[in-house]
Amino acid sequence: MIENDIKEGMTDIKDYISPSYVNTKNPRYIEIDGLFYSGIIFVDYNRENKNLILKNIIDNDFNINLSIFYEKQDSYKIIRELTNSIGNVGVDIKEKSFNNEEIDIAAFTYNDAKYIRKEIQVNNEELYFFYIYLIVYNENIKELENNLNIIEGIAQSSGIQTKRSFFRQEQIYSNNLPFFINNKDIKLVAKRNALTSGLLGTYPFFSSSIFDKKGILLGKNIKNNSLIFVDKYDGKKYKNSNICIFGISGSGKSFFAKTMILRNRIMGIEQYVIDPEREYDVLCENLDGMLLKIGPTSNTFINIFDIREDSIEDEEQGFLLNKLNKLLGFFYLIFGNIDEEEKSTIEEAIIKCYKKKGITFDDDSLYDSNKKFKTTFDMPKIEDLYNCFGESKKNEKFKKKLQPFIKGSLKFFNNYTNVELNNNLIVADIYDLGEENLKYGMYIFTDLFWDKIKKDRKKKKSIYLDEIWRLIGVTSNKEVASFIYKIFKTIRKYGGSAIAITQDISDLFSLENGNYGKSIINNSSIKCFFALEEENIKILSEYTNISNLEKIEIKNLKKGECLIFLEDNHVLLNNVVDDFEKRVMEKE
Repeated sequence: MIENDIKEGMTDIKDYISPSYVNTKNPRYIEIDGLFYSGIIFVDYNRENKNLILKNIIDNDFNINLSIFYEKQDSYKIIRELTNSIGNVGVDIKEKSFNNEEIDIAAFTYNDAKYIRKEIQVNNEELYFFYIYLIVYNENIKELENNLNIIEGIAQSSGIQTKRSFFRQEQIYSNNLPFFINNKDIKLVAKRNALTSGLLGTYPFFSSSIFDKKGILLGKNIKNNSLIFVDKYDGKKYKNSNICIFGISGSGKSFFAKTMILRNRIMGIEQYVIDPEREYDVLCENLDGMLLKIGPTSNTFINIFDIREDSIEDEEQGFLLNKLNKLLGFFYLIFGNIDEEEKSTIEEAIIKCYKKKGITFDDDSLYDSNKKFKTTFDMPKIEDLYNCFGESKKNEKFKKKLQPFIKGSLKFFNNYTNVELNNNLIVADIYDLGEENLKYGMYIFTDLFWDKIKKDRKKKKSIYLDEIWRLIGVTSNKEVASFIYKIFKTIRKYGGSAIAITQDISDLFSLENGNYGKSIINNSSIKCFFALEEENIKILSEYTNISNLEKIEIKNLKKGECLIFLEDNHVLLNNVVDDFEKRVMEKE
């Protein structure tokens, strides 16, 4: 007696976890410490369901508690009861004991019983009774009611019938506490049976967000505000590390790309950016990156004829052959449409240029007497190609096209390379080239960065191709587009990621019936769709698995919002950055 009196005066765990007050006067909800709780009982389901029935409910930004009870049944007893039921119903059907309205129901019952018995006897299934209860809670009664209505709507659309737990709020609340209590007052209402395989549909332990352990933050899930972290280099989760970013001007796609560059910079990932619109200069400067500008007033020069030691893989051969294919693509950009005879003439002139510099198809010719790889000053320039065309009249049109690169407004292309790529963040600003000449700069830097990417497979790296349509669209050619496609197809084995950014969707699919644009999309495990015009959405729907609902969502996205495809996961995302990141990325 004395011992009990002493215990009553002591503090124990119940005193710490017990609420200050509980109000049970209202049958529609129970009030506990300023929060209002109201329950929903799941009472019926579709006869057949191959989906996770709770996913659409859990994948929302509501305050909910979910409780599921499973009770395994005695298989022997169930088989005996099913056998009796099958026999009785079978006799009634044969004797037509049912009227026309009831005969179909009886037939369903008969067939279901036979199916369940077979699964238990033949396929070692077990029969379970299961019960699902859900509690919604909120500080505001109106919001609570609104959330209850939404959940009931979602459940109904998933083939689930529900009932509110009016006058039974205490019971359903206790059912959701971790005490393993399934109150008899509501148990019979929620009781349903299912085989083991059917219980898979009730699995509740899935993530309503995307969280890759070594990923960077891309934004928030618009539906439930969960954070989305993506590690595009995770080979177990993603087939490749490539990304496509589509969106109209002002939709937020470039800002999204800058967000990735900033956060990948912190992770120490090598990044190369081709910037035709001068959108990344501030970011590059604030992150202590290397800014390369090429244009009439720039002192940066890149020699397109450079053959670099990293241009082919280890144990491979063919430095000049590899470079020859790239040069043909570049000069096709300059010369336009050419026939096979003209192609042969150009190829012959390029080979002649290198031969005059002592470089042949023999790889040893790329090394000097000290076994060191030759430098840019040992390579030909565009002027050398001009001279190699000679005085033949059939080559006059080639020489005429090359004149601006020798003596005219584009003569800065006719120089030896004078830059060293010794920074983990390099931005190639080609804005000064002008609209007509951007493709030349994009190609030269893509070639340069690609050789850099292949240097060390162990390092993670990314190349950003803004306005990629210029290289794979109608203004380009098959050779250049094939080179870009090769990057997207093979960059993974070098530890790399290619990011395609564009607003001109129609131009993306304008070359070779859209084959190259389609190949870029198919070789990108991650696709980001910012706001797009209806015409562009229609084009994309031909090459991607965008649903009708997703088409509407893309059309109505706000600035900074996108629909992101992460393999089979389709998520509405809002790009979120803090004030410090904004200051780093944008001019104040």
